[in-house]
Amino acid sequence: MEGNILTGSASWTDKTLIACGRFYPKEAKTAEARLRYYASQFPMVEVDSSYYALPSASNSQLWVERTPPGFVFNVKAFRAFTGHAFDPQVLPKDMQLALGSTKRSMDLEDLPREMQDELWRRFIEALAPLKAAGKLGAVHFQFSPRMRDKGWVEHCVQRMEGHLLSAEFRHRSWFEGDAIEDTIAMERDLGLVHTVVDSPQGFANCVPCVWEVTNPQLALVRLHGRNRETWNITHAKASSSRFDYWYSADELEAMVPEIEHLATQARQVHVVFNTNNEDQGQVNARLMRQLLQSGNRRRLDSRQV
Repeated sequence: MEGNILTGSASWTDKTLIACGRFYPKEAKTAEARLRYYASQFPMVEVDSSYYALPSASNSQLWVERTPPGFVFNVKAFRAFTGHAFDPQVLPKDMQLALGSTKRSMDLEDLPREMQDELWRRFIEALAPLKAAGKLGAVHFQFSPRMRDKGWVEHCVQRMEGHLLSAEFRHRSWFEGDAIEDTIAMERDLGLVHTVVDSPQGFANCVPCVWEVTNPQLALVRLHGRNRETWNITHAKASSSRFDYWYSADELEAMVPEIEHLATQARQVHVVFNTNNEDQGQVNARLMRQLLQSGNRRRLDSRQV
C-alpha cells in the first residue's frame, strides 16, 4: 500500500501511450475501458486536456462513474488562466461566434470582461461533478514563464474560492536568491499547494527542485524528466516530444527520502509523472511505487530488529 503517497501520470489518453500497446490490454479499446483499466492500476491521475480546452461537466460525470471510490483527479487549469496564449478556436462554439475574431492567438485580457467571467464560470461548472463526488484533488495552475505577477496569482485563488489549488511557476526568478522565501511565503498565505518540480536545469523557464509543503492538505511532486535536448524544442506536434525521458531507478530512489518527508507534513502526497512518450509515465510511476514500498518494508524490518 502507498499510504498517503499516491503515484500516477499526467494524462491517460496520450496517443503514443495508446499506440505503443504496452500499457492497455488489447480489449481496452474505448475511452471508458481505458480509464477503468488505468484506475485499476493507479490511485490518481492528472487531467491534461483541460489545459488545452475547457473541460465539460458531462465528461467529469463520466470520469466519476468510471473510477472506483477514492480515485483522485488533479485537473490542469485552462491555459488562458495561467498567462498562456490560446487559439480562439478552442473556445466553446457559442463564445467563438460571439467573439467573431479571426486572430489565431489571443490572451485572456483580449476577451471582453463578461466573456472572461463566463470562462471562469464554465470551468468551475465543469469541475462540479468531480468535486461533488469527492474525486477532485488539486486544480493545477501551471503558470506561463512570462507570468510573474503575484497579483494575478491572488486573482486566480479568488476566482477559484472553495477549491484546492496547486501552483507551478515556470520562470526561475520565482526561486532565485531571496525570492524563494517570498514565493513560499506567498503560497502559504494564499493556501496554494507548492509544486515540487523535477526538470532540466539551466534554462530561464526552469525552476529548481524545492522540497516544501505550503498547504497541509497536499504536497505535489511533478516530474517532467531531465531531457535538456527536447525541453525547449519549438513546433512540437505533441508534448510527448518534449517530455521524452526514462527515469532510472537510481534517480527515483534518490527522491524517495524527500517524498517520504513530505508525507509527514501533508495529509496526502501526489507524485505525478509528466514524462509521456509512450508508456514512460506509467512505467516510472510503478517503479516509484515499488521503491516507496521497499523503503517502507526496510524501515519496518529495522524496527523489528
